[in-house]
Amino acid sequence: MDKNTIIGILIIAALLVGYGLLNRPSKEEIAERQRIQDSIAAAQLEEAARRAAMDTLQEQTEVIKEVPEQVSEEVTGEVDQDDLADQFGAFAEGAVGEKKFITLENDLMKLKVSTLGGRPYSVELKDYQTHDSLPLILFDGDSTVFGFTFFARNRSINTNELFFTPDREESEIMVTNGPEILSMTLPAGGNSYIKYTYTMNPSDYMVDFDIQFYEMQELLTDRINFLDLNWDVYMRPQEKGRVIESQNTTIFFKHYQDEVDRFNPRKKEITEQDISTRVEWIGYKHQFFSTVLLAEDHFSNAYISAEQFEEPNKYLKLFTSQIGVPYQPVPDYTVDMAYYFGPNHFQTLNRYEHELQRLVSLGGPFSRLFNRYFIIPVFNYLDDHIASYGLIILILTILIKLILFPLTFRSYKSMAKMRVLKPEIDAINEKIPKDKAMERQQATMALYKKAGVSPLGGCLPMVLQMPILFAMFRFFPSSIELRQEKFLWATDLSTYDSILDLPFNIPMYGDHVSLFTLLMTASTILTMKISNQASASSQQMPGMKGMMYIMPVMFMFILNNFSAALTYYYFLANIITFGQNQIAKRFVDEDALRARLEANTKKKSPPKKKSGFQKRLEDMAKQRGYQPPKKK
Repeated sequence: MDKNTIIGILIIAALLVGYGLLNRPSKEEIAERQRIQDSIAAAQLEEAARRAAMDTLQEQTEVIKEVPEQVSEEVTGEVDQDDLADQFGAFAEGAVGEKKFITLENDLMKLKVSTLGGRPYSVELKDYQTHDSLPLILFDGDSTVFGFTFFARNRSINTNELFFTPDREESEIMVTNGPEILSMTLPAGGNSYIKYTYTMNPSDYMVDFDIQFYEMQELLTDRINFLDLNWDVYMRPQEKGRVIESQNTTIFFKHYQDEVDRFNPRKKEITEQDISTRVEWIGYKHQFFSTVLLAEDHFSNAYISAEQFEEPNKYLKLFTSQIGVPYQPVPDYTVDMAYYFGPNHFQTLNRYEHELQRLVSLGGPFSRLFNRYFIIPVFNYLDDHIASYGLIILILTILIKLILFPLTFRSYKSMAKMRVLKPEIDAINEKIPKDKAMERQQATMALYKKAGVSPLGGCLPMVLQMPILFAMFRFFPSSIELRQEKFLWATDLSTYDSILDLPFNIPMYGDHVSLFTLLMTASTILTMKISNQASASSQQMPGMKGMMYIMPVMFMFILNNFSAALTYYYFLANIITFGQNQIAKRFVDEDALRARLEANTKKKSPPKKKSGFQKRLEDMAKQRGYQPPKKK
């Protein structure tokens, strides 16, 4: 085993060890995980009670799986109060009312609240539009459910179907100089009520949302310590590429004082999870925007599910949650929560607590660190000084390739050594027939060892660059800064650039032709062909020639629907790599390299030095009287 091979193996081992250390949980994390595991047993009793309540509720109410038909705009006329009292009990007063809307608006969004259910009815983000230039609505009332379901004196109550009374008469509330507050109250007989309080601040995507239970201890049984909050949202498409948007639309949730988790967005079947432990927040994430419900402290538990729809359905997915909101049977109990309605912008999310920035998918541990502490700061700095995102991506690519140039040069030098040894490799192939493949391989490896060439020398530098390639693969499709930004023929760098729309759909490829993807593919094939031209490895393994063309074509099919910024970056990286190889060619004298390798092959192999361990074994044997046989 030669020196270069040993170094390569050591580097790979160091990477594996480093990866393991990087992902090893801290003592605090281990202790917290142990605490969570210990709490599961206690949570089972709570979970059993919740499940029993769910089963009873399902027997009395229909589970909504279609887009719910809205209650009539106004309930008027003769209403039998006895019937209402019999059906709703203490909540009979809220069963009759008029559906109205009150809008809270700051400079970033419009939040429309409905008196029916007292719930958020729709949210519009004012600084953004859909891909077809329509107002960007995160959700609307025809596709949402938000309300508590519980039993009050043996009656099934759903607050989503009852009318709340606002504390303000105006229908539009502008939030400019300071916070504005809107309270919606659901009477429950006598002095009892449930109150929703919304507090909006200027220039803020976060809306405080508090729920007050006043004098409710007589209506609700004292044997429960949480109430079920049902939150369902049909996710509307916002972007041009439905396939990629669907693959980036999913549910995120954060375990209490623990890690952020999510559903696999690529699963087409219904995905569900029953979380019996505490949860800090649940987020319904689009590709570039999110709606997040946060607890100031925690939610008791949650059951969440996601269902994907295919075209021609106008919605992407249905997200449902049944959230256990903590409750105590005391005269006045308030639960502090908050809503985030806004973009998946890393810097914006990073200003808030609860690790909301994890909504921006930046990849695994290494990719996330590289993106967070290098790519994002550099990208933001360039964004502050350069108007063209195409130019920003070009400069960013040059910086990355300059950092990787030592690895690129080492790879080129190793490939040059392989080219220099090509005549000797050809001689071995002529001398040893094909049917003795093992003998031919052994002779080749012996030549490499004698010349001091490692077959892994050209591959290892490329392997070390792969984590950065993966990091960029995650960065560009997640960057909202590129959304609807134009460059050359691409009208939106966050999605595919189409120069030709096809009248049919090609499986895996799509119904369009992306020019940046074609340029990326062509430049990849050209770079690989020139780099491997006349190399010993390509002559020895003809199958690799086919792989040289198959892999880029496969990536052409895969990336045709991806972000134009991503394929543009890969195209630039290929061109710059080609230029770096041409520069490296000027600094590598293959004639001098051949002379040095030939000198290495003529040298006699030095006697192998005994390792310290072997020497100690021999000394111990001599002490016991063992004498090694003398050489004849």
